[in-house]
Amino acid sequence: MTDDVAALETFLRRRLREPLPGADAHWRFAPYPALDNWSPDLVPETARRAAALLLIYPGEDGAPTLPLTVRREDLPHHPGQVSLPGGALDPGETPESAALREATEEIGIDPHAVRIAGSLSSLWVIVSNFVVYPFVAVTDSRPSFVPAPGEVAHLLEVPVRDVRDQSRLHWDSWRRGHVDVHYPFFDLGGPAVWGATAMMLGEFACLFDDRHSPPKRTAKPDEIR
Repeated sequence: MTDDVAALETFLRRRLREPLPGADAHWRFAPYPALDNWSPDLVPETARRAAALLLIYPGEDGAPTLPLTVRREDLPHHPGQVSLPGGALDPGETPESAALREATEEIGIDPHAVRIAGSLSSLWVIVSNFVVYPFVAVTDSRPSFVPAPGEVAHLLEVPVRDVRDQSRLHWDSWRRGHVDVHYPFFDLGGPAVWGATAMMLGEFACLFDDRHSPPKRTAKPDEIR
């Protein structure tokens, strides 16, 4: 059972030592069509390195919950989008240390109260040229969150069961030049969660069910060739 934090931690520590869903899961949650020469599992030498933290804690009802940040609308990169706490590595810093540091700076967690259960697959975010290393962590009580006012508009506290709920997955689209780009997104009670964050949450959901996927996208008549 994974309906409480202790049981979920036991499951995750075992599952994260096994082969990960990896790029196969990332592709399911990626925008379509993808940019040329992109694959989620590539690690270009020119790419910068970043880390993210998927932190699980008991929510108000005791159910496993995780925090997501809604970025401020006045930020120059990804304004208003939903993210996992995270950011770029400092020189000489390990990805694990960076994930804990960034989560501490962005949402005010106590890193000494956090246990790293393992890591998900790296993900190359081509639009910013970052390779992101996501870590899954657990803490025994809800953190006293302090969102960084210069970065975080507000915090979403999302039950893990909602991330695993396929009925919360939908499709939307936007126009890139002359191309309609379609993207799957999670509806988790705030702004749509899509892009790199959806890909990382998608791989996390696939730890529980390797068939986890957005619904089949139905093409509009003008898309049929």
